[in-house]
Amino acid sequence: MRVVITAGEASGDQLGAGLIHAIKARRPDAVFQGIAGPRMQAAGCESFYPMERLSVMGLFEAFGRFVEVIPMRRRLARRLIADPPDVLVGIDAPDFNLSLELMLKQAGIPTVHYVSPSVWAWRRYRLKKIARAVDRMLVLFPFERDFYQRLSIPVSFVGHPMADDIPMQTDRIAARRALGLPEEGECVALLPGSRVSEVRFLAEPLVQTAVWLEQRRPGLRFVTPLADAATRALFEAAISRYAAHLELHLVDGRARDAMAAADAVLAASGTATLEALLLKRPMVITYRTLPLTWFIGRRMLHVDHVGLPNLLAGTELVPELLQGEAVAERLGPALLQFLQSPEKVKALQRRFDEIHSSLKNDASAKAAKAVLEVAAGGTK
Repeated sequence: MRVVITAGEASGDQLGAGLIHAIKARRPDAVFQGIAGPRMQAAGCESFYPMERLSVMGLFEAFGRFVEVIPMRRRLARRLIADPPDVLVGIDAPDFNLSLELMLKQAGIPTVHYVSPSVWAWRRYRLKKIARAVDRMLVLFPFERDFYQRLSIPVSFVGHPMADDIPMQTDRIAARRALGLPEEGECVALLPGSRVSEVRFLAEPLVQTAVWLEQRRPGLRFVTPLADAATRALFEAAISRYAAHLELHLVDGRARDAMAAADAVLAASGTATLEALLLKRPMVITYRTLPLTWFIGRRMLHVDHVGLPNLLAGTELVPELLQGEAVAERLGPALLQFLQSPEKVKALQRRFDEIHSSLKNDASAKAAKAVLEVAAGGTK
């Protein structure tokens, strides 16, 4: 059996590695090829192209790669049509994978897309292409399954691998020890995002929020995980401008440890907010971008919330303070309510427990089962 998997960034590489191991458990004879990162390659996947060539973020970056990526996709499609695999699995990267899936499905090759684009939130015109390109959509969240079922697009809810990895209860003291933080006292985790563009917009309001909180909660500590040297330099510059006196512990990576060590989290909208939910940490969600980008983006949205915890709950469980509201005078009080209200935090954590249980579904095994069904000719 031959499975081709195409992933475009680190998160997809991780999902792909889990999928490979789960398929091997069912089909030891399976061989794997595609576009793979280090985790997938370590799991036994031959990579036709470096995964980094698909790791494109932002409109202008995408235009810059257009000349390279489009011919690469065509070459890959010709290669796979000439030597068909049993199934193609495109992991996330919808701009690349949906077109590849469409070309292969039209040639009679079974296709699976793993991780739905946010078509329930915006760019719904993609749904017509999805319906033509994909034999099965594998989704991480229950509300996505319901969305696709209403449209009669074959779908399987597999759950979220992160919900399988993170235990229902996490040890705050152990996380503090791992980061070299004091075991006693309150701590807030500040997560400005993993990309330079995010940190450029959020470093200043997050640091100013830390100053606002410390003035009202003396002795409060802060921990900030930063993805790389570039994001660290931006955040350090904001500290030197606004909070040189502040006790703010910076760590390289280790976002999960930072959130586990904290009593509350202030995070850029994205996957980190789901991770905070699974760690059962109260949070405030924030985001900032260029005014024109914000203006256009808000008018394209079909949902009332942007944070994953609120989308999963179907209501505003935690505050979302975005764009013009992403200022210390709004962010600070929203975080302070959690530090001052243990009963509020306990009620929130009970809801987080319910959501965690709903996502804990042995995701890689469920995804492997669905992929093998499609490879064998089942699309429902």
